[in-house]
Amino acid sequence: MNFFKKDQKSNRNKTESSTPLRMKLILGIIFVLFATLIGQLAYLQIGYGSRFKAEVQKSNSAVVSSQVPRGVMYDNKGRVLVGNTAKNAITYTKSVSTTIDDVYSISNKLSNYILIKNEKPTEQQIIDYYLGNKENSKREAARVPKSIRATEDDEKINKSIQQQVQAKHLKLSKRQETAALIYNKISGAYTLSTIYVKNDGLTDKEIAEVGEHLSELPGVGIGTDWQRSYPNGSSIQSIIGSVSTQKAGLPSDNLQYYLTNGYSRNDRVGTSYLEEEYEPLLKGTKSTSKVSTTSSGNIEQTKSVYSGQAGASLVLTIDARYQKEVQKSLEQIYSSAIASGAAHYSNGAYAVAMNPKTGALLAVAGISRDPKKNKTTNNALGVINQAFVMGSAVKGAMVSGGLINKIITPTDNVMPDVPVYLPGTPIKKSVYPVGTFGSLDASTALEVSSNIYMMRLAMKWVNAKYVPKEFISMPNTAFDTIRHNFNMFGLGQKTGVDLPGEISGIQGKSFNEHGQILSGSVLDLSYGNYDAYTPIQMVQYVSTIANGGYRMQPYIVQSIGRTSRNGKKVYIDYDKKPNVQLKIPWTPSELDVVRQGFWRVVHGTNSWGTAHKIKNVKPSISGKSGTAQTFYYDPDNPNQKNPPELVNATFVGYAPSDNAKIATAVVFPGLDPDLEGSYTLQMTKAMVQDYFKLYKK
Repeated sequence: MNFFKKDQKSNRNKTESSTPLRMKLILGIIFVLFATLIGQLAYLQIGYGSRFKAEVQKSNSAVVSSQVPRGVMYDNKGRVLVGNTAKNAITYTKSVSTTIDDVYSISNKLSNYILIKNEKPTEQQIIDYYLGNKENSKREAARVPKSIRATEDDEKINKSIQQQVQAKHLKLSKRQETAALIYNKISGAYTLSTIYVKNDGLTDKEIAEVGEHLSELPGVGIGTDWQRSYPNGSSIQSIIGSVSTQKAGLPSDNLQYYLTNGYSRNDRVGTSYLEEEYEPLLKGTKSTSKVSTTSSGNIEQTKSVYSGQAGASLVLTIDARYQKEVQKSLEQIYSSAIASGAAHYSNGAYAVAMNPKTGALLAVAGISRDPKKNKTTNNALGVINQAFVMGSAVKGAMVSGGLINKIITPTDNVMPDVPVYLPGTPIKKSVYPVGTFGSLDASTALEVSSNIYMMRLAMKWVNAKYVPKEFISMPNTAFDTIRHNFNMFGLGQKTGVDLPGEISGIQGKSFNEHGQILSGSVLDLSYGNYDAYTPIQMVQYVSTIANGGYRMQPYIVQSIGRTSRNGKKVYIDYDKKPNVQLKIPWTPSELDVVRQGFWRVVHGTNSWGTAHKIKNVKPSISGKSGTAQTFYYDPDNPNQKNPPELVNATFVGYAPSDNAKIATAVVFPGLDPDLEGSYTLQMTKAMVQDYFKLYKK
C-alpha cells in the first residue's frame, strides 16, 4: 500500500518536470515564425514598398466615347446642302468622386463667368439647386414635421421637403438662374461622360474668363460643338429633316431601339426624313478615350484610343440651283393665285421633277398654307405625304389600260361621245357642251379631256349592263379592275422613294352600307374624280409614259461616301442603281396612241385642247392637265352646310416630247373654279425652261 503511493508521486514529478520543456519548444517555434514574418515584412517594405504604394494608388480606367461630326449632304454638283458649323462650347466631365457639394460649388463658380440666356430653369430645377446647398438642405430637413420623420419613410420625407421649398416661391437672380441650369446639367451627367454646359451664343469674353479660371473648376473645359447648317438655302429642309438637340436626346418613342444599338440618352439623332432614314450612316463612329482615375476618384489622365470616324456623306440627286429656282417659281406663281382670289381657300401647292429614265428626283418643292391666316410655309415633303383627287391628269393611265387589256386597239378605239345617264343622278358628261362631238378616238379623247370616253371605256372594260336613265349594273370586281390598272403606273400605292412617311393615297368607298357596288363612283374613278394620289405618284406615272413603259422607283440619294479631312473631296463607296419596278406590257403602237394624245393636249389644233398656252415652250412639252371637283373643309366647322365648291388643278408632263429628260407634276389644290386660270401651266413652263437653262449641254 505504501509502495503504491510512492509510485504515484514519482510519476507526478516526472510529468511536472516535462511541462516546461514542451512550453519552451512551442515558444521557440512561435519566436522563429514571428522573426521570419518580421523579416519578410521588412524585406517587402524595403524591396517592394514603392511598388506596392503605386499599386494602392494605381488608377482605375474606363473607356468613354464622344460624338463625331454628322455626315454632310451634297447636291448632285457637289454643293453642300447640309453641313456642320463648328462652334465653341463649355464642357464638363464628371469624375467618379464628384459629390453634390462639388456640383453646387462648380455651378456657382461657373455662373460668374457665363450666362445662359436661351433657357429658363423650371420650378423643379430651382428647388433642386436650392437644396444642393448643404445648409439649406439641413434646414429644410429639420423643418419636416416629427410625425413624418417618425415614419422613417425617405419618400415621404423628401416629398415634404420639396413641398416646403415649393411654398417659398423662390426668386432667383439672372446669375442664380444660370447656376440652377448648370447644376441641373452637370448633376444629371453620367460619370466620366462629357456634356455641353453652354454651346450656343458663347462669347469670346466668356471663353476667356472660363479659361483663366479652369484650375478652380474641376471637370470644366473648353471644347467645340457642331450644328447643322444650310449654306444653299433651307427650301429643301423639310425633305432633309432635322436632328435632335443634346438636351432632347433620344426620341422617347424609339428609346429602347437606340439604347440597344449603342447610343447614349443624350446623343443627337435624326428625327425625321433623310436625317432619320440614313441615321446609321450619318451618325458616324464615336471617338473613344481611356480615362484613368486615381483611387480617390479624380481624373488623372485622358488618352485618345480612337479618334472616331465622321458620318458618311450623302450625295443627293437634286441640283441646289435648280431646287432654288423651282421653289422660287412655285412661291411667285402661288402668290399671284392668292392675289387674284383664285387661291383664297387653297391650303398649298406642290411641284416635283424627276428624271424619267432613272427615277432620280431633280427638284421637290411644296407650300403649305393656312387659308384663315394666309400664312405659308415651305413643305416639300407634301409631295410624298399629301394626297389629292387629281382629275383628268390620270386619263393617260386609263387609256393605257384599255389598250393593254385589248378593250380597245390602236386601230379600233372610237367611242360614241354620248353622256351617261344614271337613274336619280345628274347627267355625267364632259366639260364641253353635249353634242360637241359625235364620237372620239382615244388620242382625241385625251386631247379634249373627254370624261365621257373614259366612262364608256370603263363600262366596256368591266362588262357593265347599262340602260340610260333606267339602270346600270357592274360586277363587284369593277373597282378592283380599274384600280389594279392605275396601280400598274404607281397610282394609289407607295412609290418606294427613299424617304420615310410616304403615304399610298386615299381610296374612296367601293360599296354602300347595303353592300352594293357604287357604280357611279366607278365611272368617277375612270376619269380621275374619285381616288386621291400624291404628287410623287403622279410624276412616276407620267415618267412611265415618257420612258416607254418602265415604272422607275423614285430616289433622292444618289450615292454614299466619305468626305476628305479638308472637306474638298468625297470618296464614293456606293452608287444607287436605277430600279425598274414594273414593265408596262405595251406594244409600240399602243404606247403611240397615248403619246399622241399627250402631244396634242399641248400642241393640237382642237379648240377644246387644254394646254395650248405652253405649246411654244422649247424644248417641246407633252402632258395632260386635270381639274377635280372638291370642297373647302373648315377644321373649325367640320359640319358646315354648303361649303364653297373648289377644284384641284393639276398638270403632268415631260420634255422633250421625243426623248424626255425631265418629267414634272404640279398640283394646285383648292382653287376657285371660276378663277382657276393657268397656274399649273405657268409652273410647268418655268420648271422645264429653268432646267434646260442649267443643262444646256
